[in-house]
Amino acid sequence: MRCYNCGCDLTGHNFCTNCKVDVTNYKLVISASNLLYNDGLEKARVRDLSGALVSLHQCLKLNKNHVDARNLLGLVYFELGESVQALNEWVISKNLQSKKNVADDYLNLIQSNPGKLEALNATLKKFNQALTYCYQGSLDLAVIQLKKVLSMNPKYLQAHQLLALLYINSEEWGKARKELERCLKIDINNTIALRYTQEINQTLGESGTPGSQGKGKNTVKASLTKSKNVSDEAYQYQSGNETIIQPYKVSEGKTVTSIGNLIIGIGIGLAVAWFLILPARIQHAQAGVNEEMKVVSEQLDVKSATINELESKVKALENEKQKLEGQLDGFVGTGGTLEDVNNLLQAVRIYIETPEEVMKISEYLEKINPESVTEESSESFTALYDLLLGEVGSQLGEQYYAAGMDAYQDGDYELAVQELTRAAAYDATNVDAYFNLANSYRKLERDMEAIAAYEKVIELFPSTEKANRSQSYINELTAE
Repeated sequence: MRCYNCGCDLTGHNFCTNCKVDVTNYKLVISASNLLYNDGLEKARVRDLSGALVSLHQCLKLNKNHVDARNLLGLVYFELGESVQALNEWVISKNLQSKKNVADDYLNLIQSNPGKLEALNATLKKFNQALTYCYQGSLDLAVIQLKKVLSMNPKYLQAHQLLALLYINSEEWGKARKELERCLKIDINNTIALRYTQEINQTLGESGTPGSQGKGKNTVKASLTKSKNVSDEAYQYQSGNETIIQPYKVSEGKTVTSIGNLIIGIGIGLAVAWFLILPARIQHAQAGVNEEMKVVSEQLDVKSATINELESKVKALENEKQKLEGQLDGFVGTGGTLEDVNNLLQAVRIYIETPEEVMKISEYLEKINPESVTEESSESFTALYDLLLGEVGSQLGEQYYAAGMDAYQDGDYELAVQELTRAAAYDATNVDAYFNLANSYRKLERDMEAIAAYEKVIELFPSTEKANRSQSYINELTAE
């Protein structure tokens, strides 16, 4: 553990042995942060990703520079299908610790696979489109879009949750349960998935048939009552030794009742026929709707492919436009070829008219981009530039060297660096210019630049006194 004030390693004391600052509370905060990280790690190992997110966020609230917590948080987000948030955490981790950081492997693994990165971007676009369909009330299109999202990224937890919610809305309980089971396989304690499952259980429990037994009892009771109320209207009489039985006497009221029952029976028969035919008609209509939905989905896919193709063409044209504009700027913009040619002509004109005005010549020569002299210019331009530099280069080198040494002796090492750099550029044979330029960097404690300048002296002027002294200074600087 390092001191937050000076960066030195802390000991068992409650104060920093280097800067003497009190670190009691700081140690408590860091310890709490580490405990929360360990808790998040344990939860992530048993796939309690929701709990891991809470613990890791609390850890980073206490210690935002906890690199391991950020890397683990990125992994948890990536496992949940939240690729953008995962990349965000890994980039922050990379900025906090640029070397020996496992986030480099995660970022390289994704960035080295353009197809994977493009698939992640497409997944987010399709999920957002599904949300738009939900807001617009086009729930069937939203279901189709979410299925495409999950085919590309089966671990996208939010897509599973939204698809389950759409199934619940359409009362497709089996499909909703399957999606929620997939959610819980990804995150065993996901609150939303558990709540949706509880709602399904409660709904199915309330819509069962607990009252069917009571209804059956009433029916039996009614039938028994009816049987008890049936009156036997047949009668008999004795005629000698024979018993004569009189049939039932049908009254006028009973005839009306029978006709009414007949009409009711016909009505019930028609109702039964209607309800038997209606489901078939509904099924046929639903099949037609599904077929139309399939056609619409295919048309949407074709249009999406066309849009993507046109967007790719537009992007290619924009890139070509930017490339051409960059080439045009290279010719006519600041530092472009035409400007370099104009500056060279101005320098040549001054040399022809007033060759003693070498400093004015240098003003125009310094405006010329050195890269254009070696890479982009024509042979005539390069030849004219080298010819002019050969005529005035030694004079300019002497003047800048004198100005640089004056600044060096006055202790103005920044100005000395500027002047001696020009002197070395105009006269590559001036060993003193290179050597004193390196000394100026050393005085400014710009060690890396000083070492580079001393190495230049050794390269250009080997086996000289300046080269030996340069090697000595390099040894001193690297030893520090």
